[in-house]
Amino acid sequence: MSRVKAPLLVVGDALLDRDLTGTADRLTPDAPVPVVTERAHRMRPGGAALAACLAAEDGRDVTLITGVGDDPASEELRRLLDGRVKVIGLPLTGALPEKTRVLVQGHPVVRLDRGDGNVREATDEAREAVRSAPALLVSDYGRGAADALRDVLAERPPAVWDPHPRGGPPVPGTRLVTPARAEARMFATAAMDDATGSSGSDLRAAAREAAALVRHWGAASVAVTLGARGALLSYGDHPLLVPAAAAHDGDPCGAGDRFSATAAGLLADGALVGEAVEGAVIAASQFVAGGGAGGMTAGARPGGDSRPSAEDRARPDAPPQPHSVIARVRASGGTVVAAGGCFDLLHAGHVGLLQAARRIGNCLVVCINSDASVRRRKGEGRPVNPLADRVRVLRALECVDAVAVFDEDTPERLLAELRPDVWVKGGDYSGAELPEAALLELWGGQAVLLPYLDGRSSTALMARAAKGAR
Repeated sequence: MSRVKAPLLVVGDALLDRDLTGTADRLTPDAPVPVVTERAHRMRPGGAALAACLAAEDGRDVTLITGVGDDPASEELRRLLDGRVKVIGLPLTGALPEKTRVLVQGHPVVRLDRGDGNVREATDEAREAVRSAPALLVSDYGRGAADALRDVLAERPPAVWDPHPRGGPPVPGTRLVTPARAEARMFATAAMDDATGSSGSDLRAAAREAAALVRHWGAASVAVTLGARGALLSYGDHPLLVPAAAAHDGDPCGAGDRFSATAAGLLADGALVGEAVEGAVIAASQFVAGGGAGGMTAGARPGGDSRPSAEDRARPDAPPQPHSVIARVRASGGTVVAAGGCFDLLHAGHVGLLQAARRIGNCLVVCINSDASVRRRKGEGRPVNPLADRVRVLRALECVDAVAVFDEDTPERLLAELRPDVWVKGGDYSGAELPEAALLELWGGQAVLLPYLDGRSSTALMARAAKGAR
């Protein structure tokens, strides 16, 4: 049964984002800068508009209050948002801000900004929407939308306020404020006479800054986002560190918007603050692994695809999503490696094999048998560990980037879907017992054997355990 998700109102400053992607294999003769040959040009909603679209992708009705004008960038933004979120426009003093990134092999080399539009004033329609909204996210990019509505926002504090150095402070009573690490340091230094976060370890400094900001802003809580390390949540005293499950080297653009949109949605649905932050950390980490904002599909519509929402993927028991990892690696010209097995009792032989497999390429996707598949292959009483436990243990390994499950006796169907460059099996298989080899050849892939550590096997471990139990 599908869950009914609460609607969300987003107040903030929209941007129009562009990505120019290309290749570079030489420098210009007149300066040591790369010559980029453009391969693709994509536009997408940015700023508060990105946060609103991400919340809509989670399966909820979203209304965005933001500044828009009659300039070409505003018209393009309206087109991108049409059918995704409802827009309540606020008048702008100039053109909608645009942010253009030039990327080579997935890495930005330069950013171009233009458009100086700021929100001129609030409207009666926007004020009424704030007063009647069941849940509020303020995505403040310092272009005046939040400040124009500050008085009515103070009447009913938002669930989440994502601040910006150019914007004003969150209104007192905001349930959760989500500054990035550098922003927290700047806000705390400006607010406190004793340079609160200037000494001690980085985590200790972040904890002191977060606690100081809770008091200074009059917020219920502050979560300082720490990138690949997760987030540090403070209610003003002892902090809670919410670590990311895995570090990813994908594009972090938009990760803060993914964090705030997920947290606001979960709070709107009734989650506690700690639960919302934990879900937001997982969603932001998976968002980066999937290519960040640059990996989003232009024109996606809520309910238009069958993939789990970011909030559903944020659940600890949700199945992993290997396709986004593979797409990111392929976009940068990397090598995709896959390995398979039951992994019923994970032992040193398994770990050694997976570590060696990961060193072959740029990502490792582990293909694992479902419980029914293991039972057919190994007999009654197997697996010893159910699928959810086996997946969780594998995902905890640093060398594993994603896990995919197959229900058949062999993984050919899954491999044909993933199309890895390299398929790895343990050295206890002979060439004749590797049916996947011919399949890999169809798309130019290669099946290889890697040696196990001698004497390690799940069967041997269970036999020793049974003998010791008698």
